Amino acid sequence: MTRKEFINMCAILGVGMPIGSSLISCKSDDAPTPIFNGKVIIIGAGAGGLSAGYLLKQQGIEFEIYEASSTFGGRMKINTDFTDFPIPLGAEWLETSTDIFAQIVNDSSVEVDIETFPDDPDRKFINSSWFNFFQTYILPSIADNIVYNTPIQSLDYSQDQVRLTTTNGELTSDKVIVSVPLKILQDGDVSFTPSLPTSKLSAIEGITIWEGFKAFFEFSTKFYDDNRNVSVSPATDGHKLYYNAAFGQNTSKNLLGLFTVGKPALDFINRSGNDLRDYILNELDELYNNQATPNYIQHTTQNWNNEPYIKAGYLSDYADWRQVQQLSSSISNKVYFAGGAYTNGEDWVSVHTAAQSARNAVNELIL
Repeated sequence: MTRKEFINMCAILGVGMPIGSSLISCKSDDAPTPIFNGKVIIIGAGAGGLSAGYLLKQQGIEFEIYEASSTFGGRMKINTDFTDFPIPLGAEWLETSTDIFAQIVNDSSVEVDIETFPDDPDRKFINSSWFNFFQTYILPSIADNIVYNTPIQSLDYSQDQVRLTTTNGELTSDKVIVSVPLKILQDGDVSFTPSLPTSKLSAIEGITIWEGFKAFFEFSTKFYDDNRNVSVSPATDGHKLYYNAAFGQNTSKNLLGLFTVGKPALDFINRSGNDLRDYILNELDELYNNQATPNYIQHTTQNWNNEPYIKAGYLSDYADWRQVQQLSSSISNKVYFAGGAYTNGEDWVSVHTAAQSARNAVNELIL
């Protein structure tokens, strides 16, 4: 069953996306006692890496997060300068119940104050974002454990301790959680000794990772639909959607968003500057009776293929769930995987699935 088939089945049955079993609780007397007391290195400070570090912190386990870029968040990146509410350049929608916020925070004494509203079939944040949620509730307790601007180049798990090579030297750890975008592994940017198991290598090399592009255009008037899917054929090639990015926000701005992944994204990621702007405006003029160009004010874009430590959009909705399961499988009780692409195969690529995969990795690692 592909991700798309699974989500469609949930819709047919009238149920929400599953949010998995309970996280390890830091407040429950019934919580299992960790038997691991060594050091963990987490590679990557996206949703999966941050969630893993946060759970390890709650369990009192020593850890460090090494992030290749200069900031945390990965594809939860936002733009706070473009307009009067945070623009989500990556993860934008909540694709499960709002109960997931409390599950990620994993502390009944903390009240999560995040507003969302229905945006069928998902939900959207009101003047906030996934990035803001992690910044407010997850980052503060682990900020001192994150080392930035330190790409991991190699990982040797052949000895008792895992040895990692970075651009700044060598590190050692008892266990490692790999939480880098899948394209990084697919391109071999992190080498493994011994080589990864054949089944995992086959899954990494054979799975489709879609290109990713987003844009936001401000106009002087709202002439467009709230949602307009652009047909993609065959459907397995990707998605393309124009949508009212200001819908539900506390703003008077007229903002149109463009979200596209897979082959349709190639029309945009291969352009830049005025050529890219004019290409989108021309397409909108054709869709909306030449109303885009005369009402144009400004725009901003995000080409995820150009991000050196991300390099793509996300795992195809049509991936085989069995391959996804292989992506998440641990190695030698030393190397674990967490992130939107490293799940149990029931669902993938969303922020909440990245957090769930981190929970699974930490549970397996410490118990």
